[in-house]
Amino acid sequence: MSGPPSLSLVLPVHRDGPELRRCLAAIDALDPAPVEVVVVVDGADPEVVERVRPHATEVIPLTTRGGPGRARNIGARTARGDVLLFIDADVEVPTDLVGRVAAHVEAHPEIDALIGSYDDSPGAPNFLSQYKNLLNHFVHHRSRREGFTFWGACGAIRRSAFTDLGGFDESYTEPSIEDIELGQRLRAAGGRIHVVPEIQVKHLKRWTATSLVRADVLSRALPWSELIVSRTGFDDDLNIDRAGRAKVAATGTLLLGLLAGRRGAGRGLAAASAGALLALDAPLLRFYARHRGVPFAAATVPWLWLSYAYSGAVFGYVVVRHHLAPTATPSVRSAPRP
Repeated sequence: MSGPPSLSLVLPVHRDGPELRRCLAAIDALDPAPVEVVVVVDGADPEVVERVRPHATEVIPLTTRGGPGRARNIGARTARGDVLLFIDADVEVPTDLVGRVAAHVEAHPEIDALIGSYDDSPGAPNFLSQYKNLLNHFVHHRSRREGFTFWGACGAIRRSAFTDLGGFDESYTEPSIEDIELGQRLRAAGGRIHVVPEIQVKHLKRWTATSLVRADVLSRALPWSELIVSRTGFDDDLNIDRAGRAKVAATGTLLLGLLAGRRGAGRGLAAASAGALLALDAPLLRFYARHRGVPFAAATVPWLWLSYAYSGAVFGYVVVRHHLAPTATPSVRSAPRP
């Protein structure tokens, strides 16, 4: 390939709302612009179709909802760019996104894909949205530059590699880990993925306690555990690296210590485990404190420990289920939408 690659932007959309409107306005402002903007309306809501039409080169309405993986695949099949740039409908992209992605791909002909990061100023102001979206920012900025997974919120992949892989797995009929699964297939085929945290988008999603835990368990931990147990094993990357696994283990011993009651051994185990967790999370807590203050950082601790607890519990459940019924078809592909 000579010269900068051409980029096609592919956007799956399901529902209207202020996040989508901000997303579309940011796409309009891209400079340079992509060669085309392909919007796939998953569910073909007439209001959504009319909302996106002025902002797209092509709008593809899908009568039956099939999930973002299928929507992205259908959009990709119509795209003509050398590189497919996928974004989510609840992110706001910077004006120079296309130029940054194209420049990185041109400078690194050895890679097949790249992923960006959320920025450090999430759109929704409530505590849980700031906590969760800043956590994602921190994880991407601390990750290895050679990635093991793809990311649909802001990810680019050479069209030839995407076609060779057959695109996203369409059996994930709700937003889930279809992007992670694609990235791991790409790696297994010998492809390379760069994590480029300097390429950032703003996440506009507002998280609540219910939506956060539900998404973490049903849309992430459960299908990701299935993928690890049935196919890939652990990659030392993102939030399943060695430190992440140590946090889950320390949370388990903390719970054991608490269950042991007030006896000396139980108190000692709980105190040691809590200390280990605070030490393991020290870089993250310092990050939170720098960005939102010490009280905010302290308030994240119970949420972090809760997430380690349910992630470990889900993984243990999947391991046991896989051991008892190793040929059973996983039942995680249609997890309810958070």
